[in-house]
Amino acid sequence: MRFPFPLWGLAAQLPLSPSITPSSSMSTQFALKESKHVFSPKDLVQLDRPSAAVPNAAGDLAFVTISKYSFEDKKNHKSLVLVPLESTFQGAHIPLPKGGEFFWLTGTTLAHVLEGDDNLEIYALDVGGTYSTSTVDSGPLRVSDPIPIGTIPSKTATNFKYNPASRHLVFSDSVYDDRNLTSTKEQDDAWDNRGNSAFVYDSAFVRHWDTWVGQKKSTLFSVRLQLNPDRVWFMDDEFRSPLQGTLHNTPVEPFGGTDDFDVSNEHIVYTTKDPLLPEAWHTKQNVYIVDIRGNGKPRELTSGKQGAIHSPVFNHQGDKVAWLELDEDGYESDRAKIVIYDLRSNVRYTLTQKWDRSPDSLAFNPEGTFLYFTAGDAAKVKVFYLPIPDTPSHSTTNPDLDTVYTTPIELTSTGAVSGIFPMYTGRLLFSRSSLTSPNDVFLVQHLPRYLTDLTQPGEFGPKGDLKQITRFTDAALGGKGLSKGEEFYFKGAHGKHIQGWALKPNGWKEGEKKKWPVVLLIHGGPQGAWEDQWSTRWNPNVFTGQGYFVIAINPTGSTTFGQELTDAIKEDWGGKPFVDLINGWKHALEKYPEIDPDRAVAAGASWGGYAINWIQGHPEYGFGFKALIAHDGVFDSAYNGYSTDELFFFNHEWGGRPWDEKSKKLSTKFSPSNFVHKWSTPQLLIHGSKDFRLPETESIGAFHALQQLGIPSRLVVFPDENHWVLNHGNSLKWHYEVFRWFDEFVGKPSH
Repeated sequence: MRFPFPLWGLAAQLPLSPSITPSSSMSTQFALKESKHVFSPKDLVQLDRPSAAVPNAAGDLAFVTISKYSFEDKKNHKSLVLVPLESTFQGAHIPLPKGGEFFWLTGTTLAHVLEGDDNLEIYALDVGGTYSTSTVDSGPLRVSDPIPIGTIPSKTATNFKYNPASRHLVFSDSVYDDRNLTSTKEQDDAWDNRGNSAFVYDSAFVRHWDTWVGQKKSTLFSVRLQLNPDRVWFMDDEFRSPLQGTLHNTPVEPFGGTDDFDVSNEHIVYTTKDPLLPEAWHTKQNVYIVDIRGNGKPRELTSGKQGAIHSPVFNHQGDKVAWLELDEDGYESDRAKIVIYDLRSNVRYTLTQKWDRSPDSLAFNPEGTFLYFTAGDAAKVKVFYLPIPDTPSHSTTNPDLDTVYTTPIELTSTGAVSGIFPMYTGRLLFSRSSLTSPNDVFLVQHLPRYLTDLTQPGEFGPKGDLKQITRFTDAALGGKGLSKGEEFYFKGAHGKHIQGWALKPNGWKEGEKKKWPVVLLIHGGPQGAWEDQWSTRWNPNVFTGQGYFVIAINPTGSTTFGQELTDAIKEDWGGKPFVDLINGWKHALEKYPEIDPDRAVAAGASWGGYAINWIQGHPEYGFGFKALIAHDGVFDSAYNGYSTDELFFFNHEWGGRPWDEKSKKLSTKFSPSNFVHKWSTPQLLIHGSKDFRLPETESIGAFHALQQLGIPSRLVVFPDENHWVLNHGNSLKWHYEVFRWFDEFVGKPSH
């Protein structure tokens, strides 16, 4: 199942009954490696997790929220960090005992949304500082005591966006069909006291991601929020429902958020699943624009001939909208293209029709002359930008444009960028992580503001001037010996150039032949990629910290290397990707003689779990793995076609519904369950009971097969986790089980 980030699952062992004991093949003595020079699983779990930075309108301050888990009190502690961007003020680190969400009201005022007894409470926090005339530096930033603004009659409202020009706050919440925010609690109580626990369905979705689908759907609300003449913030008690009278639901579940809508002075632009199509086997989304007060009906901006939509955004002038559009309905990994809609001329055109990459997010610069976007490229998530051309005379998917408007300019070349914010006077704020660091804040200055700045020498340059603003985790990660990752390329199926990463273990020295055990990590999706990006789940440097040489390959089906490679896994799950993995594995063993091939193991999640189960049944591939781990993987493909939540995924990948002729033939050919008679390698299986993408019975079925075959095996079931493991304590337990399993079979040198 594909997601906009790699699918790493974590789980914890659950005793199946009081009498169950560990497998007799398991050593009872095992401990994870921990020291000041080792990046251990515990270090990963308790490391600061910074969000992307959000600047104010002036561009001189930004805020970041950080969460940090404590093993002492077993709680996740949150804090607010205020980051000066262009001043000598010292940043402020403010603990948040009650958590909450933030958004800017003005350049020096933050809104803080906190959960109350029966509602959400909104407070204003004034940001300021002191200045000493005896020194060059300003003093530390500080915030005022919270000043109450108003309340929202719900505890689940989220995704706040405030427009100071219109003085409207827009947010989302899940409500009943009447779209009445104020009556939601009363209806919740009635539902909870209905006298039974049944959910009744007449159509799919029945359940989605990790939730049984109920009567409530996500929609948008707007409310006036402003300063009165006495300079006191207040909020109206009338909550407008701009989508009232429609069947539109946004943000789009299960992962939609503020990237599914945007706000201008007068309007809201948003994307929603097409209300006339069955959600479970269609991905088509439409884009609509509606008055911010809810006056009038929404107007569709899309053509009607599209698939999924992401990231609709206004320019600052409010006369253009851009979004990311996929062509194919029923396919979530099609190439995303930038579409611009001119609201004045009612003309829609595609900007990146000829560019073979998929942007992830969009933002106009304040002047409305350039469009900035992130996009995956060669296993990194980079920032690009394009000048905006004059609007064509008519709507078109392939406008006749000069190459300056169709050749994106690369602004960054490493790491994984998120949270892009173009600001006035040619500046861009973004956050970036890498294989060796979580998010930090970066600022680029002296970027072009107009097309002429690209061609005429002066203050502005195509690349600007980049500086790093924060170093949140440098102290904690210093001396841990993290590997930056070394890229390698080789020839895969049909002679395609395939990329992989090699991460060397802590303590590695060149020339120590056959010293280190090696793990092949296989990513999920399958339309995903191992990228130069930090992960709080399957982090490759946790494996190197435990003494493993890591090989991570991006085979056929991977993203960021062009749409042809991404599409090529369709109806070929057990084919070309494994030619790539075999060739890449052989290449790595030849390139890195320090690897001990007799101490090789492999692990994967989601499609990577499918790959592990598939490798089990194909010993002729010659990997020679001594142990395998599959997390939330496919065991029986036909069963998956019936049981998964998003039916469109199986229908696309397997050539039809599970009973259709082509799909049945492909499942006979490529389902791991059909090759159980060839299984022989010890295997650990991990699954979350709330995983509705790939139900837990996939791993239970594989475990039952292994047990009846007498193959050393272990099943770890985690009843309150979904496709991933998110609980911090469970994460540590997952790592313990994974490395304990590997240690049993390759923990000692083989010679």
